[in-house]
Amino acid sequence: MTEQENILRDAAERGIRYREEIADRRVGPSPEDVAAVSAFDELLTDEGCDAAATLAMLDEIGSPASVGMTAPRFFGFVIGGSLPVTVATNWLTTAWDQNAVMNEVTPAVSMIERVSLQWLTELFGLPDDCAAGFVTGATVANFTALAAARNRVFADAGWDVEKDGLLGAPPLTVIIGEEAHPTLSKSLGLLGLGRERAIRIPVDDQGRMIAAELPAIDGPTIVCTQAGNINTGAFDPIGEICATVRPAGAWVHVDGAFGLWAAAVPSLRHRVEGIESADSWATDAHKWLNVPYDSGLAISRDTTALKSAMAITADYLPMVSESRNPSDFTPELSRRARGVDVWAALRTLGRRGVEDLVLRCCRHAQRFAEVLTGAGYEVLNDVVLNQVLVSFGDADVTRQIVDEIQRDGTCWCGATVWQGRTAMRISVCNWSTTSADVELSLEAMLRIAKRATDG
Repeated sequence: MTEQENILRDAAERGIRYREEIADRRVGPSPEDVAAVSAFDELLTDEGCDAAATLAMLDEIGSPASVGMTAPRFFGFVIGGSLPVTVATNWLTTAWDQNAVMNEVTPAVSMIERVSLQWLTELFGLPDDCAAGFVTGATVANFTALAAARNRVFADAGWDVEKDGLLGAPPLTVIIGEEAHPTLSKSLGLLGLGRERAIRIPVDDQGRMIAAELPAIDGPTIVCTQAGNINTGAFDPIGEICATVRPAGAWVHVDGAFGLWAAAVPSLRHRVEGIESADSWATDAHKWLNVPYDSGLAISRDTTALKSAMAITADYLPMVSESRNPSDFTPELSRRARGVDVWAALRTLGRRGVEDLVLRCCRHAQRFAEVLTGAGYEVLNDVVLNQVLVSFGDADVTRQIVDEIQRDGTCWCGATVWQGRTAMRISVCNWSTTSADVELSLEAMLRIAKRATDG
């Protein structure tokens, strides 16, 4: 075998072994494994070293020290564990080494991404003439969609923000919910609209924006709604908000990092009623579709506005054709072919597979809530999706239990503070999580919580 074949086969074998063993190992690394990563802190040599030795070091030290985020009992963040087929396509497209810029130079990738976007808009029930782009994650998806929003509302006010910038522009109002995700504020800051300037609308006891508290719309306005509160999973009343503000010319954006996937499930679609009336949407495929990082999606009803914010031209680039050029819809010019993984997941799962994946996670969340409530602990939220917030008592006790659960290694959950209460957050988002994983995790949670609360 050639040197190239040797190293690639070695990597594949090590990757397969990691995946095969992940369900049975500790979800969090041991303190000894974490301490071992100091070996990476070495001087850069003049001559380099053998490629096989480099790969071996990465696997033998890095793999044990990794948190099992793709494991079936990782509930720490709202992220999925990548489907085997999407890991395989990710490896293959990495071997292709395509820069998904323009249709003329990456025809296969461009076609696959176009088909993926068509399938996604159909699944979500969005207008079929939407424009969209594959980006790194929900932060950049929000940024990209809000860039389109900014350009459109300023254009409607007679201002060309791409040409003239923001200095001297008409006032622009941004409205968000009190519990909007901080990445939304970051995106607003990156767009020059300010992280702290937005009007914050009060929310109810589940974190949903109260539509009756919206101010009258006057002048260029962007209203940012949320599909899936990061703590509770709750949904803003998006349809009601659209009906209230869009007649006055406001642009409505939906941050649907994980909650937008409820639109793909008939029995959950009432949660996002009216979502098709919005103007832009952001989501993550590396959350509920369970594809590898990084895979965000920015969708805009207004193709012209999205292209005005994102498109780029240069003398060395091929002439623009009638075909869709991926780089017209994303901030990056150079990027990997991330849409292929989405295509592979959707083609493999089909509509029913996506529905089953989402519903299975929601059933697991309901089981966590049912057992923990029955054991006398307080579940703080209405479990309407895949998020469970549980308090084991006061803040110190709850944090102690979360820390001990992480150290135990059976499962991995994180702590949060929501509406003044410290809680453990359980996020169920992984295709490989089974009922047995839930029961094993519950046994560990109850064992640790009982020990802590019994003193």
